[in-house]
Amino acid sequence: MKINEHYSELGGNYLFAEMKRKTAEFQRLNPDADIIKLGIGDVTLPLTPAVIEAMHRAVDEMGSASSFRGYGPEQGYDFLIDSIIRHEYESRGIKIKRNEIFVSDGSKCDVANIQEIFSTSCTAAICDPVYPVYRDSNIMAGRKIILLPCTRENDFVPELPQKPVDIVYLCSPNNPTGKTLTRNDLTRWVNWAHEKHAIILFDSAYSAYIRDPELPGSIYEIPGAEEVAIEFKSFSKTAGFTGLRCAFTVVPEAAGTLNAMWNRRHCTKFNGVSYIIQRAAEAVYSDTGRRETTALIDYYMENAAIIRNGLRNAGFKVHGGENAPYIWWELPEGLDSMNFSTKLLESCRVVGTPGIGFGSCGEGFFRLTAFGNRAHAIEAVSRIRELKIDRIP
Repeated sequence: MKINEHYSELGGNYLFAEMKRKTAEFQRLNPDADIIKLGIGDVTLPLTPAVIEAMHRAVDEMGSASSFRGYGPEQGYDFLIDSIIRHEYESRGIKIKRNEIFVSDGSKCDVANIQEIFSTSCTAAICDPVYPVYRDSNIMAGRKIILLPCTRENDFVPELPQKPVDIVYLCSPNNPTGKTLTRNDLTRWVNWAHEKHAIILFDSAYSAYIRDPELPGSIYEIPGAEEVAIEFKSFSKTAGFTGLRCAFTVVPEAAGTLNAMWNRRHCTKFNGVSYIIQRAAEAVYSDTGRRETTALIDYYMENAAIIRNGLRNAGFKVHGGENAPYIWWELPEGLDSMNFSTKLLESCRVVGTPGIGFGSCGEGFFRLTAFGNRAHAIEAVSRIRELKIDRIP
């Protein structure tokens, strides 16, 4: 039997699975420890009433022969697609067709699977630091990867590739740095993609957290982007759907054969998101649902401000946390982020994510998320302020 030898090129376990394992082991050895988890970006607030009510109605429909639904359209029901078009795109002056939207069970799956429609001979440009799925899925495929450093020196904005590249992954607001690309940044990338005949894979899963009206919430706000970009959006962090699983990918017809190819892949390997979950997602766009969702995002962004300002007041350099739910904590010089994560857990009972887990340019940084509850955000900052971090070896 032959196996995919490229799996041997992956480093250890998947980053967030490994952090879960370490935390669980510490909890097992210290059962009374009051651990605050600000590492994995999982939401903590419950689903909103509008979403719950929509799910109850959908469950009742599934319990009646006259309204029961089996397999639905792989691309998603029109009622959800129409809501997405109206509220995510038409509200921004963007024209998107129904057949250009593909509802899925999560952006993680989509950003990992999208590479299947490109040849393994293509070269992928990926930011460093980066959400590990971009990198790992391309390593699994055996594709050549070029890293684009995102450092304090370039304000965490990747430079255009100097070598030939076929596809490039961009994430805005960025995970893990919290950096949001400006209109000028995206225009530069779209123009580059046209010139180089490349495709941009634009992860916009956190666009609902953008507070600055001057910052674009979709790459399709940039003229010509529909010809060179595929966009990913999610309900996970926007509306607390991490346990429900619903997202969507936009593949414009103007991007050539990619729309038909993704449709073929989608229909072959996916049976669609359940009717109940899609009704829940539709409810997010109702008048009530939008108010409730805004309140969720406000809550998490207030957490981000508490963590960001608390660390800054303690004398640390901090990035992100203003148009994104992630805080990119710059550690004092000389601190190893992986060792620091262990010390922070042992000394403060606070869990975060070491920057090195996102790539070599992440060393010296530490990611905290705003998705905990308010009391935990306040308490975590208090514990960190009491710790003499500059003395940690």
